[in-house]
Amino acid sequence: QIDLAKKNVEMAELSFQDLVRQLKYELHTGLYQLNQQQLLIGKYNRQLKMLDEILSAYEEQSKRGNIPLKDVVRLKGVYLNLTNERAQVTGDYYATLSQVQILLQTNKIVMPNIEDAQFTKLVMPFNLDYLLEEALQNRTDIQMGKKDMDIASQYLDLQKRLSKADMTLYANYDQRGGAFLRQFNVGVRVPLMWFNRNQGNIKSAETQVQSKNFLFDAIKVQVQSEVKGNYLQYQQTVSEYQKNKKLYNEDFEITLKGITENFKKGNVSLIEFVDFFESYNNALSEMARSQMQLATSAEQIKLSTGKDLF
Repeated sequence: QIDLAKKNVEMAELSFQDLVRQLKYELHTGLYQLNQQQLLIGKYNRQLKMLDEILSAYEEQSKRGNIPLKDVVRLKGVYLNLTNERAQVTGDYYATLSQVQILLQTNKIVMPNIEDAQFTKLVMPFNLDYLLEEALQNRTDIQMGKKDMDIASQYLDLQKRLSKADMTLYANYDQRGGAFLRQFNVGVRVPLMWFNRNQGNIKSAETQVQSKNFLFDAIKVQVQSEVKGNYLQYQQTVSEYQKNKKLYNEDFEITLKGITENFKKGNVSLIEFVDFFESYNNALSEMARSQMQLATSAEQIKLSTGKDLF
Protein backbone atom coordinates (compact mmCIF):
# COMPACT_ATOMS: atom_id res chain seq x y z
CA GLN A 1 0.00 0.00 0.00
CA ILE A 2 2.91 2.34 0.72
CA ASP A 3 4.43 1.51 -2.67
CA LEU A 4 1.08 2.23 -4.32
CA ALA A 5 0.89 5.60 -2.58
CA LYS A 6 4.41 6.46 -3.81
CA LYS A 7 3.46 5.49 -7.37
CA ASN A 8 0.38 7.75 -7.20
CA VAL A 9 2.59 10.66 -6.14
CA GLU A 10 4.86 9.98 -9.11
CA MET A 11 1.80 9.95 -11.38
CA ALA A 12 0.78 13.36 -10.07
CA GLU A 13 4.28 14.70 -10.78
CA LEU A 14 4.18 13.33 -14.34
CA SER A 15 0.74 14.85 -14.86
CA PHE A 16 2.13 18.24 -13.81
CA GLN A 17 5.08 17.85 -16.19
CA ASP A 18 2.66 17.05 -19.03
CA LEU A 19 0.72 20.23 -18.24
CA VAL A 20 3.95 22.24 -18.34
CA ARG A 21 4.78 20.68 -21.72
CA GLN A 22 1.44 21.84 -23.13
CA LEU A 23 1.75 25.34 -21.63
CA LYS A 24 5.28 25.80 -23.02
CA TYR A 25 3.95 25.01 -26.48
CA GLU A 26 1.15 27.56 -26.11
CA LEU A 27 3.52 30.22 -24.75
CA HIS A 28 6.23 29.76 -27.39
CA THR A 29 3.81 29.77 -30.33
CA GLY A 30 2.08 32.79 -28.79
CA LEU A 31 5.37 34.70 -28.54
CA TYR A 32 6.29 33.88 -32.14
CA GLN A 33 2.86 34.98 -33.33
CA LEU A 34 3.02 38.15 -31.25
CA ASN A 35 6.40 39.04 -32.72
CA GLN A 36 5.19 38.57 -36.31
CA GLN A 37 2.05 40.60 -35.69
CA GLN A 38 4.05 43.45 -34.15
CA LEU A 39 6.38 43.52 -37.16
CA LEU A 40 3.46 43.54 -39.61
CA ILE A 41 1.67 46.33 -37.75
CA GLY A 42 4.89 48.39 -37.76
CA LYS A 43 5.33 47.95 -41.51
CA TYR A 44 1.67 48.75 -42.16
CA ASN A 45 2.02 51.94 -40.12
CA ARG A 46 5.03 53.06 -42.15
CA GLN A 47 3.27 52.31 -45.42
CA LEU A 48 0.11 54.15 -44.35
CA LYS A 49 2.18 57.17 -43.35
CA MET A 50 3.84 57.18 -46.77
CA LEU A 51 0.50 56.76 -48.57
CA ASP A 52 -1.04 59.51 -46.46
CA GLU A 53 1.63 61.95 -47.63
CA ILE A 54 1.17 60.92 -51.28
CA LEU A 55 -2.61 61.09 -50.98
CA SER A 56 -2.49 64.60 -49.48
CA ALA A 57 -0.30 65.80 -52.34
CA TYR A 58 -2.57 64.17 -54.94
CA GLU A 59 -5.70 65.71 -53.45
CA GLU A 60 -4.07 69.13 -53.62
CA GLN A 61 -3.01 68.60 -57.24
CA SER A 62 -6.49 67.30 -58.09
CA LYS A 63 -8.07 70.49 -56.75
CA ARG A 64 -5.81 72.47 -59.04
CA GLY A 65 -6.81 70.32 -61.99
CA ASN A 66 -3.37 68.83 -62.53
CA ILE A 67 -4.36 65.23 -61.65
CA PRO A 68 -7.61 63.44 -62.53
CA LEU A 69 -9.94 62.67 -59.64
CA LYS A 70 -9.98 58.95 -60.53
CA ASP A 71 -6.29 58.71 -59.54
CA VAL A 72 -7.09 60.15 -56.13
CA VAL A 73 -9.97 57.69 -55.70
CA ARG A 74 -7.68 54.82 -56.73
CA LEU A 75 -5.11 55.81 -54.09
CA LYS A 76 -7.85 56.14 -51.48
CA GLY A 77 -8.91 52.58 -52.30
CA VAL A 78 -5.36 51.33 -51.74
CA TYR A 79 -5.18 53.27 -48.48
CA LEU A 80 -8.49 51.90 -47.19
CA ASN A 81 -7.53 48.34 -48.16
CA LEU A 82 -4.24 48.65 -46.27
CA THR A 83 -6.07 50.13 -43.28
CA ASN A 84 -8.42 47.14 -43.28
CA GLU A 85 -5.49 44.69 -43.36
CA ARG A 86 -3.84 46.49 -40.46
CA ALA A 87 -7.09 46.42 -38.47
CA GLN A 88 -7.38 42.66 -38.96
CA VAL A 89 -3.79 42.06 -37.86
CA THR A 90 -4.26 44.44 -34.91
CA GLY A 91 -7.34 42.51 -33.74
CA ASP A 92 -5.42 39.24 -33.91
CA TYR A 93 -2.52 40.90 -32.10
CA TYR A 94 -4.61 41.91 -29.08
CA ALA A 95 -6.18 38.45 -28.89
CA THR A 96 -2.71 36.85 -28.92
CA LEU A 97 -1.41 39.39 -26.40
CA SER A 98 -4.23 38.52 -24.00
CA GLN A 99 -3.39 34.80 -24.20
CA VAL A 100 0.33 35.43 -23.62
CA GLN A 101 -0.41 37.74 -20.68
CA ILE A 102 -2.55 35.03 -19.08
CA LEU A 103 0.20 32.44 -19.51
CA LEU A 104 2.83 34.80 -18.07
CA GLN A 105 0.48 36.13 -15.38
CA THR A 106 1.19 39.77 -16.24
CA ASN A 107 -0.72 42.88 -17.29
CA LYS A 108 2.28 44.41 -19.04
CA ILE A 109 2.61 44.67 -22.81
CA VAL A 110 4.76 41.75 -23.97
CA MET A 111 7.29 42.74 -26.63
CA PRO A 112 9.20 39.68 -27.90
CA ASN A 113 12.25 40.46 -30.02
CA ILE A 114 12.81 37.56 -32.40
CA GLU A 115 15.27 38.23 -35.20
CA ASP A 116 15.16 36.54 -38.61
CA ALA A 117 18.28 34.53 -37.69
CA GLN A 118 16.22 32.77 -35.03
CA PHE A 119 13.93 31.31 -37.70
CA THR A 120 16.94 29.97 -39.59
CA LYS A 121 17.92 28.00 -36.47
CA LEU A 122 14.55 26.23 -36.62
CA VAL A 123 15.61 24.43 -39.80
CA MET A 124 17.09 21.08 -38.74
CA PRO A 125 17.78 17.87 -40.72
CA PHE A 126 15.77 15.51 -38.50
CA ASN A 127 15.48 11.77 -38.97
CA LEU A 128 12.03 10.27 -38.34
CA ASP A 129 13.37 7.22 -36.46
CA TYR A 130 15.32 9.51 -34.14
CA LEU A 131 12.20 11.58 -33.39
CA LEU A 132 10.14 8.45 -32.70
CA GLU A 133 12.79 7.15 -30.30
CA GLU A 134 12.97 10.48 -28.47
CA ALA A 135 9.18 10.59 -28.15
CA LEU A 136 8.97 7.11 -26.61
CA GLN A 137 11.69 8.04 -24.11
CA ASN A 138 10.60 11.57 -23.18
CA ARG A 139 6.84 11.94 -23.61
CA THR A 140 5.23 12.29 -20.20
CA ASP A 141 2.04 10.55 -21.33
CA ILE A 142 4.16 7.52 -22.30
CA GLN A 143 5.79 7.58 -18.86
CA MET A 144 2.36 7.98 -17.25
CA GLY A 145 1.12 4.95 -19.21
CA LYS A 146 4.04 2.87 -17.93
CA LYS A 147 3.43 4.07 -14.38
CA ASP A 148 -0.25 3.25 -14.74
CA MET A 149 0.62 -0.32 -15.68
CA ASP A 150 2.95 -0.57 -12.67
CA ILE A 151 0.20 0.68 -10.36
CA ALA A 152 -2.29 -1.83 -11.77
CA SER A 153 0.26 -4.64 -11.37
CA GLN A 154 1.03 -3.63 -7.78
CA TYR A 155 -2.67 -3.38 -6.99
CA LEU A 156 -3.14 -6.94 -8.28
CA ASP A 157 -0.25 -8.09 -6.10
CA LEU A 158 -1.87 -6.40 -3.10
CA GLN A 159 -5.20 -8.16 -3.68
CA LYS A 160 -3.45 -11.51 -3.98
CA ARG A 161 -1.67 -10.91 -0.70
CA LEU A 162 -4.98 -10.00 0.96
CA SER A 163 -6.33 -13.43 -0.03
CA LYS A 164 -3.85 -15.14 2.28
CA ALA A 165 -4.59 -15.65 5.96
CA ASP A 166 -2.98 -13.28 8.44
CA MET A 167 -1.50 -15.20 11.39
CA THR A 168 -1.95 -13.54 14.78
CA LEU A 169 0.29 -14.41 17.74
CA TYR A 170 -1.07 -13.73 21.22
CA ALA A 171 -0.02 -14.17 24.85
CA ASN A 172 -1.65 -13.37 28.19
CA TYR A 173 -1.30 -14.02 31.91
CA ASP A 174 -4.11 -14.95 34.32
CA GLN A 175 -3.38 -15.23 38.06
CA ARG A 176 -6.65 -16.82 39.31
CA GLY A 177 -9.29 -16.78 36.54
CA GLY A 178 -7.92 -19.65 34.50
CA ALA A 179 -7.93 -23.36 35.03
CA PHE A 180 -4.66 -23.04 36.91
CA LEU A 181 -3.19 -20.47 39.22
CA ARG A 182 -0.82 -18.03 37.60
CA GLN A 183 -1.70 -19.29 34.15
CA PHE A 184 0.33 -18.20 31.05
CA ASN A 185 -1.48 -18.54 27.70
CA VAL A 186 0.30 -18.44 24.31
CA GLY A 187 -1.36 -19.14 20.97
CA VAL A 188 -1.74 -18.55 17.26
CA ARG A 189 -4.93 -17.44 15.51
CA VAL A 190 -5.37 -18.26 11.80
CA PRO A 191 -8.64 -17.27 10.07
CA LEU A 192 -10.02 -19.95 7.78
CA MET A 193 -10.32 -18.57 4.20
CA TRP A 194 -12.81 -21.17 3.01
CA PHE A 195 -15.57 -18.78 1.97
CA ASN A 196 -13.65 -15.52 1.29
CA ARG A 197 -10.44 -15.72 -0.73
CA ASN A 198 -10.77 -12.18 -2.20
CA GLN A 199 -11.41 -13.66 -5.64
CA GLY A 200 -13.70 -10.81 -6.72
CA ASN A 201 -11.11 -8.09 -6.10
CA ILE A 202 -8.37 -10.22 -7.66
CA LYS A 203 -10.43 -10.71 -10.82
CA SER A 204 -11.15 -6.96 -10.96
CA ALA A 205 -7.44 -6.17 -10.52
CA GLU A 206 -6.50 -8.60 -13.30
CA THR A 207 -8.98 -6.85 -15.61
CA GLN A 208 -7.41 -3.51 -14.72
CA VAL A 209 -3.96 -4.83 -15.62
CA GLN A 210 -5.19 -5.94 -19.04
CA SER A 211 -7.00 -2.63 -19.57
CA LYS A 212 -3.91 -0.57 -18.68
CA ASN A 213 -1.76 -2.67 -21.04
CA PHE A 214 -4.17 -2.11 -23.93
CA LEU A 215 -4.37 1.61 -23.10
CA PHE A 216 -0.57 1.91 -23.09
CA ASP A 217 -0.36 0.27 -26.52
CA ALA A 218 -2.96 2.75 -27.79
CA ILE A 219 -0.99 5.68 -26.35
CA LYS A 220 2.17 4.46 -28.09
CA VAL A 221 0.36 4.25 -31.45
CA GLN A 222 -1.11 7.71 -30.93
CA VAL A 223 2.28 9.23 -30.04
CA GLN A 224 3.95 7.61 -33.05
CA SER A 225 1.16 8.88 -35.30
CA GLU A 226 1.53 12.43 -33.93
CA VAL A 227 5.30 12.39 -34.46
CA LYS A 228 4.99 11.13 -38.04
CA GLY A 229 2.31 13.69 -38.91
CA ASN A 230 4.25 16.58 -37.37
CA TYR A 231 7.45 15.42 -39.06
CA LEU A 232 5.85 15.43 -42.52
CA GLN A 233 4.29 18.84 -41.84
CA TYR A 234 7.64 20.15 -40.64
CA GLN A 235 9.40 18.93 -43.79
CA GLN A 236 6.89 20.71 -46.00
CA THR A 237 7.02 23.88 -43.92
CA VAL A 238 10.82 24.00 -44.04
CA SER A 239 10.73 23.60 -47.81
CA GLU A 240 8.24 26.47 -48.20
CA TYR A 241 10.17 28.69 -45.80
CA GLN A 242 13.48 28.18 -47.60
CA LYS A 243 11.87 28.90 -50.96
CA ASN A 244 10.12 32.06 -49.70
CA LYS A 245 13.26 33.24 -47.93
CA LYS A 246 15.17 32.92 -51.19
CA LEU A 247 12.52 34.90 -53.08
CA TYR A 248 11.84 37.53 -50.44
CA ASN A 249 14.96 39.54 -49.66
CA GLU A 250 16.13 43.12 -49.26
CA ASP A 251 15.47 43.74 -52.97
CA PHE A 252 11.78 44.21 -52.10
CA GLU A 253 12.51 47.04 -49.66
CA ILE A 254 14.99 48.71 -52.04
CA THR A 255 12.57 48.46 -54.95
CA LEU A 256 9.65 49.80 -52.88
CA LYS A 257 11.71 52.81 -51.88
CA GLY A 258 12.78 53.42 -55.50
CA ILE A 259 9.26 52.97 -56.88
CA THR A 260 7.87 55.38 -54.29
CA GLU A 261 10.45 58.06 -54.98
CA ASN A 262 9.97 57.79 -58.75
CA PHE A 263 6.20 57.85 -58.34
CA LYS A 264 6.45 61.10 -56.41
CA LYS A 265 8.61 62.52 -59.21
CA GLY A 266 6.15 61.39 -61.87
CA ASN A 267 8.50 58.82 -63.42
CA VAL A 268 6.23 55.89 -62.50
CA SER A 269 2.54 55.71 -63.36
CA LEU A 270 -0.17 55.24 -60.77
CA ILE A 271 -1.02 51.78 -62.12
CA GLU A 272 2.62 50.66 -61.87
CA PHE A 273 2.91 52.02 -58.35
CA VAL A 274 -0.32 50.40 -57.11
CA ASP A 275 0.51 47.04 -58.73
CA PHE A 276 3.92 46.91 -57.12
CA PHE A 277 2.59 48.15 -53.78
CA GLU A 278 -0.04 45.40 -53.65
CA SER A 279 2.48 42.77 -54.77
CA TYR A 280 4.87 43.94 -52.06
CA ASN A 281 2.20 43.62 -49.35
CA ASN A 282 1.22 40.17 -50.58
CA ALA A 283 4.88 39.07 -50.41
CA LEU A 284 5.18 40.62 -46.95
CA SER A 285 2.14 38.72 -45.66
CA GLU A 286 3.31 35.49 -47.29
CA MET A 287 6.75 35.70 -45.68
CA ALA A 288 5.21 36.40 -42.26
CA ARG A 289 2.88 33.41 -42.71
CA SER A 290 5.80 31.21 -43.76
CA GLN A 291 7.86 32.20 -40.72
CA MET A 292 4.93 31.65 -38.38
CA GLN A 293 4.22 28.22 -39.86
CA LEU A 294 7.86 27.24 -39.45
CA ALA A 295 7.88 28.34 -35.81
CA THR A 296 4.60 26.55 -35.08
CA SER A 297 5.76 23.39 -36.84
CA ALA A 298 9.03 23.40 -34.89
CA GLU A 299 7.12 23.80 -31.62
CA GLN A 300 4.86 20.89 -32.61
CA ILE A 301 7.97 18.74 -33.11
CA LYS A 302 9.11 19.67 -29.60
CA LEU A 303 5.64 19.01 -28.21
CA SER A 304 5.24 15.61 -29.89
CA THR A 305 8.72 14.38 -28.84
CA GLY A 306 8.69 15.91 -25.35
CA LYS A 307 12.19 17.30 -25.87
CA ASP A 308 13.70 20.72 -26.64
CA LEU A 309 15.34 19.94 -29.97
CA PHE A 310 16.00 23.49 -31.13
